[in-house]
Amino acid sequence: MTFNSQVRTIVRPIIGQRAWTQVRAGGRRVRRFQAEQAQVREQRTSARELSAISGDLTKLAAHFGTDKWGAHRYAQHYQTHLQHLRDRPMSILEIGIGGYSRAGQGGASLRMWKHFFPAGRVVGLDLQDKSFVEEDRIRAYQGDQTDPELLRRIVAECGPFDVIIDDGSHQSAHIIASFGILFPLLKGDGLYVVEDTQTSYWPERGGSADLKDESTSMAFLRRMTDGLNYEEFVDETYRPTYNDTHITGLHFYHNLVFIQKGVNAEGTRKKAILKKRYPPR
Repeated sequence: MTFNSQVRTIVRPIIGQRAWTQVRAGGRRVRRFQAEQAQVREQRTSARELSAISGDLTKLAAHFGTDKWGAHRYAQHYQTHLQHLRDRPMSILEIGIGGYSRAGQGGASLRMWKHFFPAGRVVGLDLQDKSFVEEDRIRAYQGDQTDPELLRRIVAECGPFDVIIDDGSHQSAHIIASFGILFPLLKGDGLYVVEDTQTSYWPERGGSADLKDESTSMAFLRRMTDGLNYEEFVDETYRPTYNDTHITGLHFYHNLVFIQKGVNAEGTRKKAILKKRYPPR
């Protein structure tokens, strides 16, 4: 016989069924209150822990389980490039919410961004319905990352964005299409980030094993490095593109590229230096 059974056998006959029922109900209320208090303490502890690591993207990525740390080593680079935005009222869009098509999965990186940017608005886009990730300062859209109308609507409703991250299909054609639509809509000093560029080299994922293939996402991004120096081109028929005049820096890491937007018009001394090519008139 258990201790509770012994208590019931001894006490109930003494105090009567009615009193025994009231005692049991009171016990349940006490246990429920204790459980609620334990939950409050746990939430407070979690909030304190999150507050303690809120400025460290590597720790936040590990806490929320995003593959930006672990499967990849992206968090440290995001820390370098986004630290200056941390306490500003900013907006960030991430293409790809994660969890693939599994119900109730995804949103880890969106929650990470929310805690890293305490005054920021976080927006996600995914092919699957990920509306369950929505909470204060997090909004989710469903749709195709190459849909111009949808992308422009997201920017109109939630932008302009300080940061746009493409962690979507990782298909070269999709990466290039999304960039073409969204980069002109990015804030004038914003950052555009492309993740998981390894797929550029994989034919099975829309890339190419041929390093000279100009259709891949990495070829597209590499061409932008020439555009940084368009003012030095000696081809007088060349007309700079929007990307040439609005990209001021590119930072390449393993499977990760940051594109800095700005005004790329520093000027050139080529005519003063290349006197034979450009004789005085």
